[in-house]
Amino acid sequence: MAKMLYSVTMSLDGFIAGPGGDMSWLAEHLGPNPTVDDLLPQVGSLLVGNRSFGGDDPYRDTEHEGEAFGGGWSGPQFVLTHNPPADPVPGVTFVTDLDTAITASKAAAGGKYVNVIGADVARQCLAAGALDEVLVCVAPVMLGDGVRLFDHPGGTNVKLERLGVTQVPQATNLWFRVL
Repeated sequence: MAKMLYSVTMSLDGFIAGPGGDMSWLAEHLGPNPTVDDLLPQVGSLLVGNRSFGGDDPYRDTEHEGEAFGGGWSGPQFVLTHNPPADPVPGVTFVTDLDTAITASKAAAGGKYVNVIGADVARQCLAAGALDEVLVCVAPVMLGDGVRLFDHPGGTNVKLERLGVTQVPQATNLWFRVL
């Protein structure tokens, strides 16, 4: 059965995107990362939030603009949205409810990971009890404002078990299992 993994690069102060969803900060922190490189062949599908799907691209103005993981991965993508576009997007399925999105993305992933992209969809998967693991690549930068890794107004306590810690020049990778 496919596992749901929320993977993301985060600033040291807890932001995955800058103000207004700005992802330009991320470009200088992308580079060889064996943890991510080893993960990509294990990803069978993506479950992406609509804000992430239509948002800022850290690969903007490069040959890999618009490609998942900068062209390092390809496969079925599912976008969770209340407003699917009128025109189809090749390789992308738009889904309007979380349960259908989880079921479809897991089926498409086979026995591999469903990689969850987007803070809000990850929070929804966590609340539904569907999120299995979290991989955070902590970049050596502080943004001061933006989209938080995990935002739950009123707070909550999510217990995690550390599976691994690795360091590369541009990040410290923290991998957890959701308990």
